[in-house]
Amino acid sequence: MSEFVRLEVDGGIGTIRLDRPPMNALNAQVQEEIRAAAAEATERRDVSAVVVFGGDKVFAAGADIKQMQQMGFTDMVDRSAALQSSLTAVAKIPKPTVAAITGYALGGGLELALCCDFRVCGDNAKVGQPEIQLGIIPGAGGTQRLPRLVGPSRAKDLIFSGRFVDAAEALAIGLVDRVVAPDDVYTAARELVGRYVGGPAYALRAAKEAVDRGLEVDLNTGLEVERLQFTALFATEDRATGMRAFVEKAKPKFAGR
Repeated sequence: MSEFVRLEVDGGIGTIRLDRPPMNALNAQVQEEIRAAAAEATERRDVSAVVVFGGDKVFAAGADIKQMQQMGFTDMVDRSAALQSSLTAVAKIPKPTVAAITGYALGGGLELALCCDFRVCGDNAKVGQPEIQLGIIPGAGGTQRLPRLVGPSRAKDLIFSGRFVDAAEALAIGLVDRVVAPDDVYTAARELVGRYVGGPAYALRAAKEAVDRGLEVDLNTGLEVERLQFTALFATEDRATGMRAFVEKAKPKFAGR
């Protein structure tokens, strides 16, 4: 049983819930529990979409600095790959994902949110990559995922300065997709991905993989990724269902196969 991270499933939506008071600091145990929850969400057929949520007060205020302070070079050589891959496990969930951000999402907390397809935050949220203030840089994807989302100049501003960004600025630069009242964050996040419950699961999976892999390669290679994913969907039951419903002017009832 996980101590600090659990997967809760309701209505086709899985919630990866962080619960390590007071600030959901991402120590090694939490990182590995995130990995396990992501794997479970990936495997379960009753999960069509995923919300990552830290609770009503805080998303995650970063790594456990007290634990990290005691680590030397060889310690981090041994740990850094596991740190990255534990959060990347969320990015690899082949289903729509959204981070529901309340309070702070800083350092590793923001890096976790960046692993999701979408981000919803409260209007009082603060996000940022303050690692530079510790004499280090983001080490769980921040230097790579942040510039892909907001562009290199804005990413460098946030990473070089370590400053906190409020909800309004985060929305303006495309770091978050929606800002709501703090009490409405989780509900809004569920609504955002709830539209995909009952959808064509393999088509959604293919679309996500085509976009994500395409961002990592040149255009021609990306187009080939798209072509292969597009072609493969003609082997699915949902493709037949969707096209038949279109021709018959009916609403498709997808089976997720």
